[in-house]
Parts: sequence; structure tokens; C-alpha cells
Amino acid sequence: MSDLVVLGRYRWRHEAEMARGLLEDAGVAALVSADDAGGALGGIGLPPDGLPVRLLVRAEDLELAREVLAPASPS
Repeated sequence: MSDLVVLGRYRWRHEAEMARGLLEDAGVAALVSADDAGGALGGIGLPPDGLPVRLLVRAEDLELAREVLAPASPS
């Protein structure tokens, strides 16, 4: 994947993985990036915002990805 942008940040890897699954079901390629030893060290060494897991998509897919996840977002 090239020209990646952050679509969202999550506290836990499984939250980002669920969002990635929704995106991929809609045909949008996505990548989860986390420095947590594959989920084994979740919550250790948190960044200041407390959201260490990033969901990345291609820049050209950003708007579509937002639309796909909009129904799943809390209101």
C-alpha cells in the first residue's frame, strides 16, 4: 500500500481489526498498525492520547472508508 493515511485511532487492536474487516468486506484495503507485540502488550507504553492502534487506508480511499464506517460509529 502506498500513500497511507490514518483513518482512525483505537485503544485496542481488536477494535481496529473489526473496523478493518468491515472495510475489506466493502472492498477497501486497510492496514492495522500497532506497537503492541501482536496484541500481547496492549495498553503498555501508551501514547499521550491513549490510542496506540492506528487504522490506515490509501489516501484515495479515505472518503469511501469514512462512509463505510459511519454507520458503525457511535452517535
